[in-house]
Amino acid sequence: MTAIKHALQRDIFTPNDERLLGIVNVCKAGKKKKNCFLCATVTTERPVQVKVVKVKKSDKGDFYKRQQTWELRDLTVVDAKDASKENPEFDLHFEKVYRWLASSTAEKNSFISCIWKLNQRYLRKKLEFVNVSSQLLEESVPSGESQSVAGGDEDALDDYQELSAREEQDIESMMEMCEYAISNAEGFAEKLFKELQVLDGANIQSIMASEKQVNILMQLLDEALSEVDTIEGKLSSYEEMLQSVRDQMDQISQSNRLIQISNTNNGKLLDEIQFLVNYMDLSKGHIRALQEGDLTSPKGIEACINASEALLQCMNVALRPGHHELKAVTQQQLLFAELRDTFARRLTNHLNNVFVHQGHDQSSTLSQHTADLTLPKHSPLHRDLLRYAKLMEWLKNTHREKYEGLSRTYVDYMSRLYEREIKDFFEVAKIKMAGTSKEAKGKFATLPRKESALKQETESLHGSSGKLTGSTSSLNKLTVQGSNSRRSQSSSLLDMGNMSASDLDVADRTKFDKIFEQVLSELEPLCLAEQDFISKFFKLQQHQAVMPPLAQPETEEFDGSAPSRILPQAEHRHSLSSEKDMVRQMMNKIFQSIEPELNSLIALGDKIDSFHSLYMLVKMSHHVWTAENVDPASFLSTTLGNVLVTVKRNFDKCISSQIRQMEEVKISKKSKVGILPFVIGFEEFAELAETIFRNAERRGDLDKAYVKLIKAVFMNVEKVANESQKTPRDVVMMENFHHIFSTLSRLKISCLDAERREAKHKYTDHLQSYVINSLGQPLEKLNHFFEGVEARVAQGVREEEVSYQLAFNKQELRKVIKEYPGKEVKKGLDNLYKKVDKHLCEEESLLQVVWHSMQDEFIRQYKHFEGLIGRCYPGSGITMEFTIQDMLEYFSSIAQSH
Repeated sequence: MTAIKHALQRDIFTPNDERLLGIVNVCKAGKKKKNCFLCATVTTERPVQVKVVKVKKSDKGDFYKRQQTWELRDLTVVDAKDASKENPEFDLHFEKVYRWLASSTAEKNSFISCIWKLNQRYLRKKLEFVNVSSQLLEESVPSGESQSVAGGDEDALDDYQELSAREEQDIESMMEMCEYAISNAEGFAEKLFKELQVLDGANIQSIMASEKQVNILMQLLDEALSEVDTIEGKLSSYEEMLQSVRDQMDQISQSNRLIQISNTNNGKLLDEIQFLVNYMDLSKGHIRALQEGDLTSPKGIEACINASEALLQCMNVALRPGHHELKAVTQQQLLFAELRDTFARRLTNHLNNVFVHQGHDQSSTLSQHTADLTLPKHSPLHRDLLRYAKLMEWLKNTHREKYEGLSRTYVDYMSRLYEREIKDFFEVAKIKMAGTSKEAKGKFATLPRKESALKQETESLHGSSGKLTGSTSSLNKLTVQGSNSRRSQSSSLLDMGNMSASDLDVADRTKFDKIFEQVLSELEPLCLAEQDFISKFFKLQQHQAVMPPLAQPETEEFDGSAPSRILPQAEHRHSLSSEKDMVRQMMNKIFQSIEPELNSLIALGDKIDSFHSLYMLVKMSHHVWTAENVDPASFLSTTLGNVLVTVKRNFDKCISSQIRQMEEVKISKKSKVGILPFVIGFEEFAELAETIFRNAERRGDLDKAYVKLIKAVFMNVEKVANESQKTPRDVVMMENFHHIFSTLSRLKISCLDAERREAKHKYTDHLQSYVINSLGQPLEKLNHFFEGVEARVAQGVREEEVSYQLAFNKQELRKVIKEYPGKEVKKGLDNLYKKVDKHLCEEESLLQVVWHSMQDEFIRQYKHFEGLIGRCYPGSGITMEFTIQDMLEYFSSIAQSH
């Protein structure tokens, strides 16, 4: 088997760069036995490929050839058939199952072991070995025959090397020297053994001949060793000499290290001292300024500001660990705390005196502004106090309690001052406003100065505002009657407490508008200037949570927008406002009288004339819009917004009052109706509102009021028309809707376009209805006759056969026609003109329009009658007693005669 293995290696696998590692002689199981060899090979090049090759002897010659090759990685199962008994059969599962019968069980086991080792070494894939004993798959290599057959274990696989070309030449030349090298291998091996023994003997003789040289070499080595001992002795003496030098150098090095540590410590100590001196030393000038500096002069204030900033910097210096243990540092901190408290006390006392002094000075100048409708300016006070703004910031950072105390003191004194100024200011405004009517002058000529009296007046005005009957224009007139009776009714209304419209003309309302605008124009810069001063003086621009100085509840409309955080306090208060809210709280406290005074003024204006609410709505809307553009969350914006709600409520009450008066209207049974007073009142309201709301911000409020009013006007016009006994319903509807249409067309109110078209439609419909109903009377019998003719035709009688009806024959027609000669027709038309003239009012001038419409309708009826005569009485020659031309002359002459 070994010879076959070498022959296969040489002839088949070496040319393909492969090494043969395992071989087994097999034949296919169950068939005619044709022997072949299964060989396990690996390639010599990397990466190594492991293959199973089937080799078969050629039929034509004495050589072997490769018949089939499988990759070992394609092998999935090795089945040895029986692990306990000797069985030469085994199966290899590649793409299909190959069944083999080995020449012996030992060869089969050797080949399977080789397959297992190759898989473990090169592939390490999950290969299933079935019916194979565990001893066969151990790492150790089987001995004896199996080793020679399988080609050895893994070490043998690695030790195997091919012969080089030189080695092959030497072996060939040696074998050529011995003729029987191939035929008699044992003789050749014996010859080689004898030659090897000869070579060994020669080597031993050569070694024995060189003994003398070895002795000489040993002698030289002994001499060298003695020299080495001498040198080592000298080195030892040298080392002893240097030991003292080493000790001295160590001492010098230790001394240098201690000197370096001392220098380092001295440097650090110097740095600490310089740090403390630089950052915790306050100059004598600063100390003098803090203790006795002048807080009245600009130079003294500047010196105090510089000293306070330097003190704050010294107190806030970040001390390093251990500094607090130094007595000098502790003493310096105590000095800083004493200077801080002293200066804070001096500053607080001085500013308290300034607040009190300025408050008294300002109150003494109030009399200068009582004659004019102006508010005192506080810019000099603000300018003087702003010099202390940096000191207030220092106080805020160092003494929160004193800072908050100063804030409360300022708010307290300024609230009193502003309260007096604002009350006096509004008293003047009320006097000037009440002077716009005689009744108001008599009622409000002298207003009380005491706060309680003003409060009572404000409450009475608020209470009475709900009972106001609205504008004193013609909308207030509650009855519908003739001009003389309407005047007497208006006089009776004045006795009920409402002022006459004649007393409040355009000039009075314009004067009121200017007064109200002056009030708002004075309040707005006052509030903005004070809020700006508070922010700058108390340093409240930043949005950080602080303790508010005023312990007062927030008002309903006060809505803080800045976030707040919870801070532990001595009184366990957990809700703190932001600095922005603090400004608004201070403003609410200082100007707490503005909103009630404005509401009182608004109530007075509304009581004098409810149409004043239109002026106030426009002005308040404009000022609210301006304030919101500056700061939507400011005190001014919030306060004016609250007052605007009151003004809007009064405006809505004014509109509701007009509507209620329309609904309560009563008509006279003795006089004709004419143009209803609330229709004229709506016209006056619309003209005034369009003038006031030109370019206004709240146009939408007016448009909504228009819609409510016009709907009420429409509904109540129809109500009055239905209840009218003296004037026909169509006349009331026609005249009033014509007036409404004319008013809306002239004013061009876009939101009432639909109502304008509706008014025109109603006017046209009722004009036509009145004309038709009125014209039925002059030719009454003729109308009845032809209505009967049309009824017969409607029943199915042919038109040309109507004349054969007894009641509608030609004689009856002639009899009816004779009753209406031209003279009688003219007389009837003249009576009709007089009747129409009595129905219509002079203010609207619709008589000629109605008369012309009657003329057209009369001509239409005439042509209709002639058509019926021509169709129902053909060839009879019957005609009317008058012609169309006669009718035109009748209408013209009657109109001219009247």
